[in-house]
Amino acid sequence: MRLARGPKKRTDDDSPRRFDKPRPGKTDPKKSPIGKARTGTRQSKPARHTGTLRGNWPKPQRAEPRSERSRTTGRAVARPSSGNDASRKTALLAAQAGLEKKATQIEIIDVTGKVDYADFLVLMTGQSDRNVAAIADEVESFLAKNGMRAMAVEGLPEANWVLIDFVDVVVHVFQQDSRLLYDLDGLWMDARRVPVQGAAQNASVS
Repeated sequence: MRLARGPKKRTDDDSPRRFDKPRPGKTDPKKSPIGKARTGTRQSKPARHTGTLRGNWPKPQRAEPRSERSRTTGRAVARPSSGNDASRKTALLAAQAGLEKKATQIEIIDVTGKVDYADFLVLMTGQSDRNVAAIADEVESFLAKNGMRAMAVEGLPEANWVLIDFVDVVVHVFQQDSRLLYDLDGLWMDARRVPVQGAAQNASVS
């Protein structure tokens, strides 16, 4: 009979070595980016921005103001502009069309440099709602014949206050009560007026 042998003793060759294989969850330090950094291999850094692109950008141009300020008073002073000659012509044609339909109290107000939506305002008054509607229709059709089409017409068919927008020129046709109520004449009291030929019968709004 053979005697049962006890457990075999481990030798140095049979014992597992600690560093033969990496432990679970661990990586080889020589293959990891951290290990490379520790062993002396440095990754290249992105080049710093030297500002050459910014230096090639065009410098922003300052917009030319539509009005200048007086050095003595500091108030805004209208700057003469050759670009509003066409707008002045449109305003004068609108006033002429209003005279054809017996409009009264015609005023052309120069608001160049004071507002950004128009260069001239044309104010005129009709005697009734029918008269106001007829004046507005005549202004729109007369300027259309001269190549100036209205962008918008508001206030019809009530015809208490009709607004006709020609982009750089805005025409306001009022009945007397509406003109006194909204008082655009008083709002632009300090603005320069453009004389209207043939409108000597016009009286100022009180």
